[in-house]
Amino acid sequence: MTTLAPIVELDAIVARARAAQVRYERDGSQARYDRAAQAVGWAIMQPERNRELAELAVRTTGLGNVADKVIKNHRKTLGLLRDMQDVATFGVVDDDAETGITKIARPMGVIGAIVPSTNPAATPANNVINALKCGNAIVVAPSPKGVAACARLLEFVHAQFAKIGEDPDLVQMIPAPGSKEKTQRLMETCDKVIATGSQNNVHRAQTCGTPAVAVGAGNVTVIVDETADLAAAAEKIRASKTFDNATSCSSENAVVVVEEVYDAFVAAMARAGGAVVEDEAEIVARLWPGGKLNPAVIAQDARAMIVALGLEGKVPEGTEYIAVPTSGVGSAHPLSGEKLSRVLALYRVPDFEVAVAQTRAIQLHQGAGHSVGLHSNDEARALQLALAVPTARVIVNQAHTFATGGAFTNGMPFSLSMGCGAWGGNATDENLHWRHFLQYTRIVREIPAREPSLDEIFGKYWDDAGR
Repeated sequence: MTTLAPIVELDAIVARARAAQVRYERDGSQARYDRAAQAVGWAIMQPERNRELAELAVRTTGLGNVADKVIKNHRKTLGLLRDMQDVATFGVVDDDAETGITKIARPMGVIGAIVPSTNPAATPANNVINALKCGNAIVVAPSPKGVAACARLLEFVHAQFAKIGEDPDLVQMIPAPGSKEKTQRLMETCDKVIATGSQNNVHRAQTCGTPAVAVGAGNVTVIVDETADLAAAAEKIRASKTFDNATSCSSENAVVVVEEVYDAFVAAMARAGGAVVEDEAEIVARLWPGGKLNPAVIAQDARAMIVALGLEGKVPEGTEYIAVPTSGVGSAHPLSGEKLSRVLALYRVPDFEVAVAQTRAIQLHQGAGHSVGLHSNDEARALQLALAVPTARVIVNQAHTFATGGAFTNGMPFSLSMGCGAWGGNATDENLHWRHFLQYTRIVREIPAREPSLDEIFGKYWDDAGR
C-alpha cells in the first residue's frame, strides 16, 4: 500500500458522503430529516445498545465508568431530540411580508466531525443527529481510543437506517487506523468542520481552510460564598465532579470558598465524599510525573485514583474525590489547570470580591470562555461574576457538569460541546446545536422605502452635543 492509499480511501468516503447528501437534499422533506435523526437517537438510546456502547467505551478507552456513560448517552440524546423536535430545518422556514424576505433552510453539505475519546459514542451521536436533522451527510473522525465505540455506534445507526430505507452513506467514519493525515484531509475536503477534543485538534480545525466550529478548553471554577446552602453546594459539586470520573470539560476543577464559611463547607464536603488532602507538593508530583498528567489517575474510579496518588489509608473510607488546598495560579501551579480526574483545587479567600478576582485569574490561565459556577443565595452576585470574568456561561446553584451542556431543569441547549467565544479562541460562544449545521438562502423582494430623516437619527445627539 502506497502512502497515498489512505488519502485515496478517505477521498472515496467523502465522495460517497457528498453524493448521498445531494440525494438526501434533492429528495428531502422535514419528515425525512426528522425520521433520520430519530433513527440515530434510537440507535444509541435503546437500553441494550446503550449499555453495550458504554461498556465498549470504558473497556477500549480506559476512561470514565459504564453506569454514568449509560446515563450520558441517554440524557444527552433525549435532550437534544427534545430541543429540535419542532424546529423547521427544511424548505421555507420564514416568510416576512414586512421585510419582503423569504428564508429557506439549506444544508451545509458534508460535515467532518472530530470527536474525543472521553465521549466516543455520545458526541458522535450528537453530531450525527444534528447533521441529519439539517439535511447534511457526516463523516466522523474518532480519536484512536474511540474507534471501536464509534464504529459500533455506526453499525447500530446503519441497522436503523435499513429499517427506514435511509442511505447508509449519509453517516460514515474514517476507517481504522486513524491518523492525523486522514483527519487533516477530511477537514480540508468537507464543507463544515465540527471539532471537539484536544486543543491541537481545535487549532488544526480552525486553520484548515474549511469553515469550522470548534470548542475551547474547560477548567471550571466554582465559587461558594457566605450565603450559599453549603450542604446543597457540596452535594452538587460531588455529583458533578465524580460523574463519569470527571471526563467532562464541564467538571469542576477548582472551588473558591469565602473565608466566613470555609470550615463549614469543608465539613459539608467531607460528608458528601470529598476528602481534603493538604500535601500539595506530593499530589502534584504524583499527578504530573515527568510534567504530564498521570494516566493512572485520569478519568479513573475513586479507588484507582486513591492508589495512584499514594493516598491509601490517608483518606477516609468512602472518599469519592479529593480537594487539595492551594493558592497559586499559572503554569508554575498545575493544580490551577484542568486535571481530568477526581482531584479538585481548593482556594480560601477573604470575601466575594477576592473570589471573583481569583476566578478571573484562573480562567485567564486556562479555560477562558467556557464556564464558571456560583453557589450563592445573593441574586445580584451572578451578574457581578458574569461581568467580571471572561466566560460564556455562569451556572448558578447547579451541578455544573449536568447544567452546562443542557439540563431538563434549565434552558441551555443539550450539547457535549461548548463554544468559548473570542475568550477561548472560538467562533461561537454557544452550546453546539442544530443551528451550527444549517445555513439559509434568502429571497429578497422590494418593499416601500424605510429611509429615515437625519433628525430621526441624530435629533437626540444634536440636542446633547450640538451640530
